[in-house]
Amino acid sequence: MSWLVRILFFVLIMRPLVLILFGLNVRHEDRLPKRGPAIIVANHNSHLDTMALIALFPVRLLFKLRPIAAADYFLKSRLMSWFSLNVIGIIPVKRTKREDGDDPLAGVHEALDNRDIVILYPEGTRGEPEQMADFKKGVSFVAERNPNVPVVPIFLHGTGKALPKGAFIPVPLFLDVFVGEPMKWTGDRASFMSQLRERIHGLGAGSYFSEWY
Repeated sequence: MSWLVRILFFVLIMRPLVLILFGLNVRHEDRLPKRGPAIIVANHNSHLDTMALIALFPVRLLFKLRPIAAADYFLKSRLMSWFSLNVIGIIPVKRTKREDGDDPLAGVHEALDNRDIVILYPEGTRGEPEQMADFKKGVSFVAERNPNVPVVPIFLHGTGKALPKGAFIPVPLFLDVFVGEPMKWTGDRASFMSQLRERIHGLGAGSYFSEWY
């Protein structure tokens, strides 16, 4: 029955909340992947980020969308764990100390092998409202392991003000999504991360939101 709950949550709650309460302005929607495997990489300011990104896709792709999320946060209680795994469809990743030989990204590679669309935030956690933190290198290990999978950079604006970290009641504000051109593994970790940062920063700089710079 979890599949039915997931569909109902998406159709009756998630999509109406994002599209009606906030409104969603999407630039270059045609650049979004039409099928998996694919890696969506976006800046991260709010729990609304994942909802906004999932709302961009049709219902037929709902069960292929797999956000990467911190296991220590989203699996900390039975109810949250069930909701995160079965309704949102997260791939839990450990942020705590791991045993030798334990690959924290194994679930991500498995999802891409299953032709899923993985949603990844290279900042690692939600930052201050409308501020972009440094990128961690985890995404480069995923791209290196899956060199033929397209990486789609996305810049989100407005979510950090609509529902900032620590807030529980959202403020109705217009949300903007800027979708970049897909890229692939460059063969070098430093050049890949540099190019990815430039792509996402460029999407922000190309917008009219000066508070980012």
